[in-house]
Amino acid sequence: MDDQMITPAERRRLRVRDSILEAAERVFADEGEAGLSIRRIADEIDYSPAAIYKYFESKNELVNELKEAFFARILSIVHDMYECSESFPERARACIVGYVNTALEKPHHYIAAFSAQAPLKPAASDDEPISHTNRARAFLVLVGLVEEGVETGHFRADLPLVDTANALWASMHGVAMMMAQFPTFPDMSVMQSSLSRDAFVEYHADLTIRGLEARPGASRQKRGD
Repeated sequence: MDDQMITPAERRRLRVRDSILEAAERVFADEGEAGLSIRRIADEIDYSPAAIYKYFESKNELVNELKEAFFARILSIVHDMYECSESFPERARACIVGYVNTALEKPHHYIAAFSAQAPLKPAASDDEPISHTNRARAFLVLVGLVEEGVETGHFRADLPLVDTANALWASMHGVAMMMAQFPTFPDMSVMQSSLSRDAFVEYHADLTIRGLEARPGASRQKRGD
């Protein structure tokens, strides 16, 4: 919607809604999803629970909104990386790095996005898949990336598209969750890493893409390494 077409009342409604979502993120950061309730959020921003219910019908709806907002950011970053003019290996690595870095911009929001207590809203009917959600759209970008890699000969021809995209997402998610929940990772109490956090994300992306290559090491040679 054009900003010039938004009425003052609508602008105020959007500001209040954003403040509720920001409060929900703060509460989740301090107390986890178990502490995330409409009353607790109301206390956080000095609103009445009844006022918050004007914007969100339930806690589940609020959590779903947090998830969709996160995946909208993920979708935007991954899509931009995928559509840029770099070579395919560079774009593939950039998608992984962009995903992890976006997750770590708001780590508690990221954790909330994958909470199991309130699943994403299901499709309205059997004929309407959940492809309208930002999470599904982000996943489809990964499927497209794998498909391009296979079709252009960068990736092995025997890779199943959906399973490989799932594996990519699982690997990115694992790194993001480790870094979100352990601020010193990759340094751990048992042994120290030689890599900074940023360097480790780059290393993980490179290792992941090289593991899918049709000819091991080919993409690194193209980068001049």
